Amino acid sequence: MSVIESKRPEDTFLLGKRLGEKASPGDVYLLEGDLGTGKTVFTQGFAAGLGILEPVSSPTFTIVQEYEEGRLPFYHFDVYRIGDVEEMEEIGYEDYFYGEGVSLIEWANLIEEILPGNAKRIMIEKDLEKGFDYRRITVEEKGQ
Repeated sequence: MSVIESKRPEDTFLLGKRLGEKASPGDVYLLEGDLGTGKTVFTQGFAAGLGILEPVSSPTFTIVQEYEEGRLPFYHFDVYRIGDVEEMEEIGYEDYFYGEGVSLIEWANLIEEILPGNAKRIMIEKDLEKGFDYRRITVEEKGQ
């Protein structure tokens, strides 16, 4: 487990970019954090690390947004509005999670029972006592 302190959005973006540069086929990342903590900024950096140039935004109404033009396919999930795991089965989540691309899942706690055991968890937290833009970002292997 590692804890990174981000003092500004650019730091969060750069951490995402570094992780995107290291990502391998079949990697699954679980992105957690309250609204406004910087999950989208992190994801934009992650996509940049994969070589994706198009704008990246949260796929709030589509469950998954696919980006194919990077060095690996990138699948950005937002499962906040999912009713149950059957909806994930309908979109063929196994093809995404166990394929040749990289998956990043926001609100992954809602589909915990289908997540791969080797997923990496990223938690972004605010600490207003340390400043408005301060974030504590924890990166850990699932199960640690």
